[in-house]
Amino acid sequence: MTIEMYRKYRRILKNIPINGKFVKYDWGDLPNPIYISWMPYSQMFDEFSRELANALNTLTRYTHQLTAWRDLLESEDVQTQFSAAVDFIDPIAVVAINLPYVIRSRFIFAAAHLCHQANHAKQGNTWKDDFPLDSEVWFDSADKYGKEWKQYKKFKNRLEKVSAKDYREGTHDFRHAYNHRFSARIVLGISQIVTRRVDESSGGVTYGFGGIQPITLPRLISLLEKQCQHCYLAFDAFEKLIREQEAAIRTHNSAALEAIK
Repeated sequence: MTIEMYRKYRRILKNIPINGKFVKYDWGDLPNPIYISWMPYSQMFDEFSRELANALNTLTRYTHQLTAWRDLLESEDVQTQFSAAVDFIDPIAVVAINLPYVIRSRFIFAAAHLCHQANHAKQGNTWKDDFPLDSEVWFDSADKYGKEWKQYKKFKNRLEKVSAKDYREGTHDFRHAYNHRFSARIVLGISQIVTRRVDESSGGVTYGFGGIQPITLPRLISLLEKQCQHCYLAFDAFEKLIREQEAAIRTHNSAALEAIK
């Protein structure tokens, strides 16, 4: 049954269109040759842009795969749905649900580092390498080093929609609960049967009973498709930010190479 179910899934996957796109690789346009001062920026950009594309394209691909499973399971009985969830769907869905937060965090990390390095082109000899430790890089770091760049604000506005409150609520804060407590189930199953609440004003404690319904595939796919669109827009804004920095670096790089001739 498992083999035949997977064959059906592959046939559906092959025939349904992808409701999204795959972002590009190798789009940087730094000068060549490049002065040694810009090697950190160059190498960081190569890695960061590649890994961001990998994460975004994985989210697109997993969303497409879950769509195929949705179409397959809509007419199947509970036992078949359970088997598919255990054998195939859970591993994909758990990663997919977590990816918007991963992508948001990686964008922040990349933007903070690259803006800091690119600031050298604007600040010249006054530039200081005062960047925090990698484990301490948050949105405030990106804000601090990104304020020099016109395109940063647009990038930030778009990125703030990735893994935002509406997504967290729609997934019952799956990422945090999965890593720290017990998350909602996917496809089938009830979770969080007992909920403990403390009243902020009185300090009184109450217990709720009932549980959280599973995240169904139609619901999950709708949430993930919206996140994909937010990620694509953030990626486009990130590219514009990099283009602005490349222009500044190109001018600074030419002057540096000319000085050593």
